[in-house]
Amino acid sequence: MTATELPPGADLRTWLDHLAATGRLALTDQGIDLRFGVAGVANRLDGRQATLFPRPSGHPVPIVSGLLSQRTWMAEAAGVAEQELVAHFQQACREPLPSKPVGTAPCQEVVHRDFALTELLPLPTHNEHDHGAYITAGLLITREHGSGRQNVSIHRLQVSGPDRLGALLLPRHTLAFFRDRERAGADLDVAIVVGADPLTLMASQAIVPLGQDELEIAGALRGEPLPVVRCLDSDIHVPANAEIVLEGTLLAGVREPEGPFGEFPQYYGARAERHVIQLSTVTHRRDPLYHTIVGGGREHLLLGCLPREASFLSELRRNFPCVTAVHLSLGGTCRYHLYVQVDRPAPGEAKNVILAALAVHYDVKHVTAVDTDVDVDNAVEVEWAVATRFQADRDLVVVPGTQGSKLDPSTDGGVGAKLGFDATVPPGTEPMRFTRIGVPGQDQLDIGSLTRDAGADWHAAIR
Repeated sequence: MTATELPPGADLRTWLDHLAATGRLALTDQGIDLRFGVAGVANRLDGRQATLFPRPSGHPVPIVSGLLSQRTWMAEAAGVAEQELVAHFQQACREPLPSKPVGTAPCQEVVHRDFALTELLPLPTHNEHDHGAYITAGLLITREHGSGRQNVSIHRLQVSGPDRLGALLLPRHTLAFFRDRERAGADLDVAIVVGADPLTLMASQAIVPLGQDELEIAGALRGEPLPVVRCLDSDIHVPANAEIVLEGTLLAGVREPEGPFGEFPQYYGARAERHVIQLSTVTHRRDPLYHTIVGGGREHLLLGCLPREASFLSELRRNFPCVTAVHLSLGGTCRYHLYVQVDRPAPGEAKNVILAALAVHYDVKHVTAVDTDVDVDNAVEVEWAVATRFQADRDLVVVPGTQGSKLDPSTDGGVGAKLGFDATVPPGTEPMRFTRIGVPGQDQLDIGSLTRDAGADWHAAIR
């Protein structure tokens, strides 16, 4: 990549070109049903191809889905090798680039003040018991009153009316901004960006201090400041090259029924009284694309995985130099199960690492610590370490009554127990007891030159 060349994930349409050129963009027939049809096709291709849906249910706006459904794709989008991805994201969080305000932008080419969302946008219903159509790939951008600091995050947004959305706000920065305004009896301005570039999608999930604008992390990932434009109805700045922007307010003192909705644990988030967004304006490109993320699919899981891994690695290394790698497993919904690799920890230190990891983010439920001879990206290797190095009466860490994920149905309203598995070799053990078997030279063999398909003539080969 040259000094002036942006990585392919810096622009949504460039990324689609990249996927198409490498056989990873599927084009469906026209008219795939918005109700379950779009999600069904996207799920069947999940992890293999992104999908482009022209005229879904006859709607003129096409849908795209599955943009980031493999870790390797995320690395390609950022223009780095897969093994460098977490470090690259960490650096972007440490060294964000201020955004570049512009006066005019593609995302504001068309303006709607009087609209009905269901007519304006192709709004799919994904899972069987979802309450109805949801906006699932919208970046919710808010601005703190007074300081002007922005926050970017993704929330499930139920289409509750022609210009009204129900929102699930978990205890993070958006909710903190809103509570400050609600205590003053005021609404909070919001902008919802649909059809952002892949790097901005990834940046939106960064776990950073309150008030750090994730759009500046997106700029660092792309290698130059992200162009942003001021909204028409507020001081919020949004990515200038986005496809669609919905402007409105989070309403103080208003709660309405929202849910159920198929969530990342692959269960339904229950129906409850939740926050409400009243929309005022929709702007978009002349021929926009609509991005949807299917609830519980790989894109849903992996989008939040990389930023969390980067944050975990930074936090743990700050206090524990022995930590060498981390991994949030797909089987653990990329949220609940964390594997931590440690290099020759001091006696008892692996358990301290486990306790620290459980405290970094409330989502994490189980932490497994392993040695450097175990590949944390390989769930089979981690399970092997637990099977052969772990004893429950010696190596299990249990912390009851802790804050967890409210979307975990096994918790009591989000309160539950956390577990740690110290699957490292016990200190002071004689070396041969835990030395892994291995064949010298095995990895250096040129198997292609040493073997061929046996075919039907294998009998002749042994005569």
